[in-house]
Amino acid sequence: MTKEIKQTGWNFDNSYTRLPNTFYTSHSPDPAEFPKLVILNEPLAISLGLNAEALQGEDGLLVFAGNKIPEDASPLAQAYAGHQFANFTMLGDGRAILLGEQITPDGERFDIQLKGPGRTPYSRGGDGRAALGPMLREYIISEAMHALGIPTTRSLAVVTTGEAVIRETHLPGAILTRVAASHLRVGTFQYAVAGCTVEELKTLADYAIKRHYPDIEADENRYLSLLKEVIKRQAALIAKWQLVGFIHGVMNTDNMTISGETIDYGPCAFMDGYDPATVFSSIDTQGRYAYGNQPGIGGWNLARFAESLLPLLHEDQEAALKLAQEPISEYPKLYQQNWLAGMRAKLGLFNEETQDESLIKDLLDLMKEHRADYTNTFRALTFGQTEGTDLFRSEEFNKWDDEWQARLGRQEETKEASQKLMRNSNPAVIPRNHRVEEALKAAEEQGDYSVMEKLLDVLSKPYAHSPEQEEYATLPEPSAGPYRTFCGT
Repeated sequence: MTKEIKQTGWNFDNSYTRLPNTFYTSHSPDPAEFPKLVILNEPLAISLGLNAEALQGEDGLLVFAGNKIPEDASPLAQAYAGHQFANFTMLGDGRAILLGEQITPDGERFDIQLKGPGRTPYSRGGDGRAALGPMLREYIISEAMHALGIPTTRSLAVVTTGEAVIRETHLPGAILTRVAASHLRVGTFQYAVAGCTVEELKTLADYAIKRHYPDIEADENRYLSLLKEVIKRQAALIAKWQLVGFIHGVMNTDNMTISGETIDYGPCAFMDGYDPATVFSSIDTQGRYAYGNQPGIGGWNLARFAESLLPLLHEDQEAALKLAQEPISEYPKLYQQNWLAGMRAKLGLFNEETQDESLIKDLLDLMKEHRADYTNTFRALTFGQTEGTDLFRSEEFNKWDDEWQARLGRQEETKEASQKLMRNSNPAVIPRNHRVEEALKAAEEQGDYSVMEKLLDVLSKPYAHSPEQEEYATLPEPSAGPYRTFCGT
């Protein structure tokens, strides 16, 4: 290990390797032939205790490419299972290697994972590689989500490999370095129930508690507490998705984290015109993971998590089922509370009234009827710029606006306070699909990353409402067909 690699600031521990080895396989990345650094997330690197300047040199590049393993890192591929479009499958990291866990100067622990560094024992016929476009997409969207205040895995770096990836055509290969609170998934627990002993399941649950919910370790039934805490975090997370019009696209149980972070940005996108039936993923032909279905799918996934914990909740299965039913039944209420609180903030409402839900529903119904842009509608309401669209010209909206103004007038807070709340709750910009595609095209076809860099800069301050954001708030030109996204494998 060279002195230079140490100076980059890597400070690894590997608590995951202390789990039973049924949960992972030790495996090293395949070296990239001609790696080149495309982008480094300097603020994130610094927050992790890394030397951002050193990471931009040869030694940082070699780690991001999988060509060098930092001291104390123990690369591995994790095993897990999952319901993919409701079909249960045994899975695992087919194109990802967990290098280890970076311990920050504050003592926090974060997974450092390479995505696209070659085949693993779980690749199932895949090549284990990734193309540049999907890796840059994850970088852009995950960092935009972070800026929006939504819990998410993050992107530390992207490197090109200098090798082609063969999909429908030859594409430039790339590797993303992903940072996560952990990569523990609902599917990790499903894997444990399907193929491990109860003792191994207990070890996994204790590990998850120690890592993410240490405050419940001493609870009388800490596994029931674990279920409740994961439900709380997922209810809050999915409400945040809905509030900004984010569509994950592939809410399989292996894509739901125990930590409550958004993970696996494949066919994800942000909604333009409001419609709960919106689907972007090319493989979601039935609309299972449509925008309006996301809250319900979250509950379905959490029910699968509850099933995986049954052997730990109580030795008697009927008693275990009864214990699990209460927190699962609480999920819709928790989600609705989070969503309503967020929608009230988007409309400048500080207090609660029973008719708020119908006021919100009426607005959304009008937005759907007029295909009003989700983000820009709330942005226009924030600044009182309600003109120029079919929605705002309609008589029904004028009636709704009168009701809203009356509702605002019944609270103690001033109009200025309401607008400030709305400014902080309604983003000026989101990663518009056409802007993301524009950035990816420039990078893939011309090697021009300046378009992406400018987009990332604008997205890093979504609530700034600054003049330079105006052009990024404009809608795409009408197209012949719907926008489609792909998993990027």
